[in-house]
Amino acid sequence: MTLSPIHRVLSTFRRRKVRALLMGGQACILYGAAEFTRDIDLAVAVSPANLKRLQAALHDLDAESIYFPPLSAAVLRRGHACHFRSRLPALHRLRIDVMARMRGVDSFARLWNRRVEIPVPGVGQLAVMGLPDLVQAKKTQRDKDWPMIRRLIESDIATRGGKGDSARVEFWLKECRTFEVLRELARREPALARRVAFRRPALRAVMSGNASRATAFLRKEEDAERARDRRYWAPLRRELERWRLGRKG
Repeated sequence: MTLSPIHRVLSTFRRRKVRALLMGGQACILYGAAEFTRDIDLAVAVSPANLKRLQAALHDLDAESIYFPPLSAAVLRRGHACHFRSRLPALHRLRIDVMARMRGVDSFARLWNRRVEIPVPGVGQLAVMGLPDLVQAKKTQRDKDWPMIRRLIESDIATRGGKGDSARVEFWLKECRTFEVLRELARREPALARRVAFRRPALRAVMSGNASRATAFLRKEEDAERARDRRYWAPLRRELERWRLGRKG
């Protein structure tokens, strides 16, 4: 069996026993929210043993470091991403991005405890970031992430037939970004919807039937998250620039 470039990378990480969680676009695909991407994004545990396994996997893939900064425990703990590209001809210069810390997202240990194991042909049981955590990680300043959040939630609702335990429905009510879908959820679960709406003005507007007001609140939610993301990355970008200047000196 000839593995696709993405499956080969993931199987290499699994064979090397790297403690990593698939996130980003490839995780979105597995959750049914299709996204075309040739990158692989992974959250990794920062420990000497795991970083050694990570480096072994990258060596197997002939993956060179690209951009800045170079891989280290200190860099990952600060919240920076480390970027690699495979030089193996069969992998077509596939890019691999690793992180350990993300804005608004729990520690890796907690993410790992909430992971979802998904069987992938040619790879085996693949550890994937849980859907609520993936949605939180997608709340960035990037334009492409917000439509993806909407698709992730709606795909999950459709896959489950709009039914779930109270924790799952509460998650949908907190994160869904479509007026019609929110209205139907609130109709089915009025008591839970009222509880969530206490802290979510967009949902209150949905329940009152005011679509334009709900849309305005949804946009306000997005704008606030984008602003938080810009504030989070500003000092990290300044730190990168200082590191670059220091290296040049």
